Amino acid sequence: QVQLVPSGGGLVQAGGSLRLSCAASGIASINAMGWYRQAPGKQRELVATITSAGSTKYADSVKGRFAISRDVAKNMMYLQIDSLEPEDPAVYYCDAQGRKTWSGTLESYWGQGTQVTVAS
Repeated sequence: QVQLVPSGGGLVQAGGSLRLSCAASGIASINAMGWYRQAPGKQRELVATITSAGSTKYADSVKGRFAISRDVAKNMMYLQIDSLEPEDPAVYYCDAQGRKTWSGTLESYWGQGTQVTVAS
Protein backbone atom coordinates (compact mmCIF):
# COMPACT_ATOMS: atom_id res chain seq x y z
CA GLN A 1 0.00 0.00 0.00
CA VAL A 2 1.37 3.38 -1.01
CA GLN A 3 1.43 5.92 1.77
CA LEU A 4 2.48 9.54 1.88
CA VAL A 5 2.58 10.86 5.41
CA PRO A 6 3.10 14.58 5.92
CA SER A 7 4.17 16.15 9.18
CA GLY A 8 5.47 19.40 10.58
CA GLY A 9 2.45 21.65 10.34
CA GLY A 10 1.40 23.83 13.23
CA LEU A 11 0.80 27.30 14.59
CA VAL A 12 3.44 29.86 13.68
CA GLN A 13 3.83 33.58 14.20
CA ALA A 14 3.65 35.78 11.13
CA GLY A 15 7.15 36.07 9.72
CA GLY A 16 8.12 32.79 11.33
CA SER A 17 9.36 29.54 9.91
CA LEU A 18 8.57 25.88 9.94
CA ARG A 19 9.57 22.77 8.05
CA LEU A 20 7.17 20.28 6.56
CA SER A 21 8.15 16.70 5.85
CA CYS A 22 6.55 14.01 3.71
CA ALA A 23 7.48 10.35 4.05
CA ALA A 24 6.64 8.03 1.16
CA SER A 25 6.41 4.27 1.53
CA GLY A 26 5.12 1.29 -0.40
CA ILE A 27 6.21 2.76 -3.72
CA ALA A 28 8.86 1.26 -5.98
CA SER A 29 9.99 4.40 -7.77
CA ILE A 30 9.20 8.08 -7.55
CA ASN A 31 9.68 10.63 -10.30
CA ALA A 32 8.55 14.07 -9.25
CA MET A 33 7.16 15.07 -5.87
CA GLY A 34 5.34 18.20 -4.91
CA TRP A 35 3.64 20.26 -2.26
CA TYR A 36 0.18 21.72 -2.74
CA ARG A 37 -2.01 23.74 -0.43
CA GLN A 38 -5.66 24.50 -0.01
CA ALA A 39 -7.05 27.36 2.02
CA PRO A 40 -10.71 27.47 3.11
CA GLY A 41 -12.98 28.39 0.23
CA LYS A 42 -10.16 28.18 -2.31
CA GLN A 43 -8.99 25.61 -4.81
CA ARG A 44 -5.96 23.48 -4.17
CA GLU A 45 -2.91 25.16 -5.64
CA LEU A 46 0.60 24.12 -6.49
CA VAL A 47 3.27 25.34 -4.10
CA ALA A 48 6.44 23.65 -5.34
CA THR A 49 7.67 20.58 -7.17
CA ILE A 50 10.95 18.71 -7.33
CA THR A 51 12.12 16.03 -9.73
CA SER A 52 14.26 13.02 -8.92
CA ALA A 53 17.18 14.97 -10.40
CA GLY A 54 16.55 17.86 -8.05
CA SER A 55 15.01 20.37 -10.46
CA THR A 56 12.57 22.61 -8.66
CA LYS A 57 9.66 24.88 -9.52
CA TYR A 58 7.78 27.28 -7.28
CA ALA A 59 4.57 29.22 -7.33
CA ASP A 60 5.33 32.92 -7.74
CA SER A 61 3.76 33.65 -4.36
CA VAL A 62 6.32 31.56 -2.48
CA LYS A 63 9.50 32.17 -4.45
CA GLY A 64 12.32 33.28 -2.22
CA ARG A 65 10.49 32.21 0.95
CA PHE A 66 9.88 28.49 0.50
CA ALA A 67 12.45 25.83 -0.33
CA ILE A 68 11.59 22.31 -1.45
CA SER A 69 14.09 19.51 -1.05
CA ARG A 70 14.18 15.77 -1.26
CA ASP A 71 16.11 12.80 0.03
CA VAL A 72 15.69 10.30 -2.80
CA ALA A 73 17.32 7.44 -0.90
CA LYS A 74 14.93 7.84 2.03
CA ASN A 75 11.84 8.67 -0.04
CA MET A 76 11.47 11.88 1.93
CA MET A 77 10.49 15.35 0.80
CA TYR A 78 10.69 18.61 2.73
CA LEU A 79 9.34 22.12 2.50
CA GLN A 80 11.13 24.85 4.40
CA ILE A 81 8.76 27.75 4.93
CA ASP A 82 10.29 31.07 5.93
CA SER A 83 8.81 34.54 6.35
CA LEU A 84 5.30 33.17 6.78
CA GLU A 85 2.74 35.56 5.32
CA PRO A 86 -1.01 35.93 5.94
CA GLU A 87 -1.85 34.14 2.68
CA ASP A 88 0.20 31.06 3.57
CA PRO A 89 -2.11 29.37 6.10
CA ALA A 90 -3.71 26.34 4.51
CA VAL A 91 -3.76 22.59 4.56
CA TYR A 92 -0.57 21.46 2.85
CA TYR A 93 -0.58 18.22 0.87
CA CYS A 94 2.26 16.19 -0.57
CA ASP A 95 2.09 14.40 -3.88
CA ALA A 96 4.29 11.81 -5.53
CA GLN A 97 4.33 10.80 -9.18
CA GLY A 98 5.56 7.23 -9.19
CA ARG A 99 5.12 3.52 -9.76
CA LYS A 100 3.85 1.18 -7.10
CA THR A 101 5.83 -1.61 -8.70
CA TRP A 102 8.80 -1.40 -11.05
CA SER A 103 6.63 -2.45 -14.01
CA GLY A 104 3.56 -0.54 -12.94
CA THR A 105 1.97 2.50 -14.48
CA LEU A 106 2.92 6.02 -13.48
CA GLU A 107 0.35 7.37 -11.05
CA SER A 108 -0.17 10.25 -8.70
CA TYR A 109 -0.36 9.49 -5.00
CA TRP A 110 -1.55 11.94 -2.37
CA GLY A 111 -1.01 12.14 1.34
CA GLN A 112 -3.31 13.50 3.99
CA GLY A 113 -2.85 17.19 4.64
CA THR A 114 -1.01 18.97 7.40
CA GLN A 115 -2.38 22.25 8.69
CA VAL A 116 -0.30 25.42 8.74
CA THR A 117 -1.78 28.27 10.76
CA VAL A 118 -0.53 31.78 11.39
CA ALA A 119 -0.97 33.08 14.92
CA SER A 120 -2.79 36.41 15.08
